[in-house]
Amino acid sequence: MPIVRASPCMRATVLAMSVFAAGAAILIGRPEAAAQPVTAQPGDDLRVVFANSADIAEGKGLAATACVGCHGENGVSTATGVPHLAGQRSPYLYLVSKAYQSGARPGSTMKSAVAFLNDDALIKLAAYYASLDPAPPASGKATVSDPVKDGQAAAAACAGCHGDTGISKTAGFPNLIGLDPQYLVAAMKAYKTGQRKNDLMQPMIANVNESVMDKIALFYGLQKPGRAQTPAAGDKSAGQAAATPCAGCHGDDGVSGTSATPSLAGQDATYLVAALTAYKRSTRGDETMKGMVAPLDAATIKNLAAYYAAQEPRPPTVRKPLAAQEWAQRCDRCHGVNGNSTDPRFPALAGQRSDYIEQALHDYQKGVRKSAEMSAMSQVLSEDDVKNLASYYSRQQARAVIFIAVPSK
Repeated sequence: MPIVRASPCMRATVLAMSVFAAGAAILIGRPEAAAQPVTAQPGDDLRVVFANSADIAEGKGLAATACVGCHGENGVSTATGVPHLAGQRSPYLYLVSKAYQSGARPGSTMKSAVAFLNDDALIKLAAYYASLDPAPPASGKATVSDPVKDGQAAAAACAGCHGDTGISKTAGFPNLIGLDPQYLVAAMKAYKTGQRKNDLMQPMIANVNESVMDKIALFYGLQKPGRAQTPAAGDKSAGQAAATPCAGCHGDDGVSGTSATPSLAGQDATYLVAALTAYKRSTRGDETMKGMVAPLDAATIKNLAAYYAAQEPRPPTVRKPLAAQEWAQRCDRCHGVNGNSTDPRFPALAGQRSDYIEQALHDYQKGVRKSAEMSAMSQVLSEDDVKNLASYYSRQQARAVIFIAVPSK
C-alpha cells in the first residue's frame, strides 16, 4: 500500500484510510460519526507519515538486524508476551520506541534494542512495520469466562443446605440472597480461617479460593430475594420493639445500607438465634455485636429473629459484569471499531496476541505502564474481564491503515 508523501514544512492534519479488503473499497476518514481528523498537537511527532518507499526499504533492513529475533519475520510474533508489529499504526510505533528510549515505558529488552537508534532509524522502522499485512486473527473459539455462570456452578455445592438460589428451606441454614457480595465473601473467608467456627462450613470452604468466592457471592447477589422458607418461633411484634437499636447498623426493616454489615430481612430465624447466641457467648467474635446482645435474654433473641425473618429482603446493589463485547465497545472509542484504530496515537488491538494484551492491561493496573486513561479503564477490570477482552481482540480481523498528511484549512 502506498504512503502519500507531503512536504514536511506544511502544517498537517492526519487522516486515516482504512483498507477493508484487498482490492475492495477504501473508506476515507473514520467510520464513527463522532470521529474527526486528528490534528497534530504540540509535542506530537508525526513525521513518520511522510516516510516513502525508500524509507520503508531501509526500515526492513533495520528490522532484520534489530527486531526479527523477538517480533518474528514480517512483524508476526511467535513468542509469548511479545506483540505483533505488522500493520500497527506507524506514529504509535514511533512514539512507543521513543518512550522505551527515555524510560517512560519500562522494558529492559526494548530499551536496549532501541537505545542506539536515532530518530531517522525509528521512523523508518515504524514505517516498515506499518506497511506490512497485519497478523491473522487467532484461531479457535474465544475463551470466555462468565463469572455469574461460574458462580452458579460453584454454588451447586451449597444448594443442599442453602437452597438452589440461596433461599433456605432448612431451619438453621441462612439465606444467602439479599447480602452484599463483599459481606458474603468476608463471611466465607472467616469460616475458612477459623474466625467463625462451624464444623460443616470449614471443610466445605477449605479449598475454595478467593476468585471462586467472589463468583459465588456475585451469583447470590444477583438472585431475586425472598424470605427463608422456614418457621420462626418468636413473637415478631415484640421483636420489632427490640430491634430499634439494631437499625443503626442493619438498616430499617433489616435492610443494610453498607457492604460491611449484613441485611437481616427475610433471614432464617433459627440461624439468627444461633448467631446472636454465639455473639452473646463470645464464640463468634465481634466486639460491637457482643456489646449489643449482652443484655438480651433468650426470649428477646427469639423475638428479634422472628421479626427479621418476617421482613421482605431487597436486592443489594450489584453490577452484573459486562461481557467482552460490552467492554470492547468502551475500548473501541479510542482503539477503533473492533480494535482497528484510526487514530495515530492509539494502537490497533485487532489480531494482537492475547497474552500480550493481558500483560499490557496488568501493567496498567499495577502502574508499571503510565497512562491516566488506561489506568482508569483497567482498574475496574477483573481478571476474567482482562482474559475475555484479550481473547476477544486477538480474534478480530486486523485492518491495514495508511496515514496521509494534507494541508490544514
